[in-house]
Amino acid sequence: MESARIVGALARYTGDFALAEDLAQDALGEALVSWSVDGIPAQPAGWLLTVGRRRAIDAFRRRAARDERYAALARDLDDETPGADVLFNPDAIDDDVLSLMFISCHPVLSKEARIALTLRVVGGLGSEEIAKAFLVPVATIQARITRAKKTLAAVHVPFAPPEPHELGERLSSVLQVVYLIFTEGSFASGGDEWMRVDLAGEALRLARVLVRLKPEPEAFGLLALLELTAARFPARLDSSGHPVLLEDQDRRRWDRSAIRRGRAALARAVASGRGLGAYGLQASIAECHAVAPSVEETDWPKIVVLYEALGRLAPSPIIELNRAVAVAMAYGPEDGLAVVDGIDSRRELSGSHLLPAIRGEMLTRLGRRNEARSALLHAVTLCGNAAERAVLERKISELGGPQGQNASP
Repeated sequence: MESARIVGALARYTGDFALAEDLAQDALGEALVSWSVDGIPAQPAGWLLTVGRRRAIDAFRRRAARDERYAALARDLDDETPGADVLFNPDAIDDDVLSLMFISCHPVLSKEARIALTLRVVGGLGSEEIAKAFLVPVATIQARITRAKKTLAAVHVPFAPPEPHELGERLSSVLQVVYLIFTEGSFASGGDEWMRVDLAGEALRLARVLVRLKPEPEAFGLLALLELTAARFPARLDSSGHPVLLEDQDRRRWDRSAIRRGRAALARAVASGRGLGAYGLQASIAECHAVAPSVEETDWPKIVVLYEALGRLAPSPIIELNRAVAVAMAYGPEDGLAVVDGIDSRRELSGSHLLPAIRGEMLTRLGRRNEARSALLHAVTLCGNAAERAVLERKISELGGPQGQNASP
């Protein structure tokens, strides 16, 4: 949880992005040994940062060419002990994390490399999680991250926030990173938990900081989307921690304050008069859900139109799949299934569980139970999240047949 902050602070102290990552890992390794004996310190992040900085001093000691930098880092540290790092200022954390994000999104890197590197270092996502977000093989993501680090080192990118005139060219990449971090927090791609609320909360915090740093319409659109989506978090798990799908959620548990904040941010984006971007359109879709009393009373035809506009602006098989769901809700499952089958025929989501899961849902609504069961079983084999697999298995059981005996074929 503190990795981005610690790496950011160490990168600021050392001026070396890759070294900062290594130092943070070394500090964590020392903590695993030391804390098991001495106990966890009162300020774990400060302890890790102090150890990391001391490791930096040792590294520069071994590099005769950097004696001058070592001297600057070592000044006033001789009498410090882990946990007593007076330079670790929690109030400055935002600057370090944002600086790390903007460095990772430096224009010297390709767009794909910027986002992959930032998700890895700032978001703390693993290569498999990032690969799923990009719909590419894990090896491709690992190669992108390695090349990105080497490129930043080769061109000697300084660790410092970009100049005001440079913010615009990096902002879109930073916004996309925040969006992907939030998405992983909202729907965890792996593990046992359906959501990673801490990860989503960090993305939301960064989005709030970004609109203060750069109050652009698309930044407000992203903030609106995150606020409106996070508003549903309290109702997405039951008292036992099991997932609750949208149609079954108690909307009285939705966070009305978050909805008001989200709608206010969306209004700021609309007021710019520049037209909504991809995040603003998604926020508009989220607003439709937020103001609807129930699933049945949701303005599904409007959502279909918004997804069509979003698909033209930012084409994606995931957006098309979401449009299929909206079409099914607005005009019937047969129309929605036609859209899903079109995506399937292009093999655009062959490795994702989402397509067979949604296809299974539509086939269920059409009464084609055997086909629905087959699609849902396929979705289970592709799903990497244990909580979501349990939801799919419950749907299979409700269909009856081999997975359950309560329903007729």
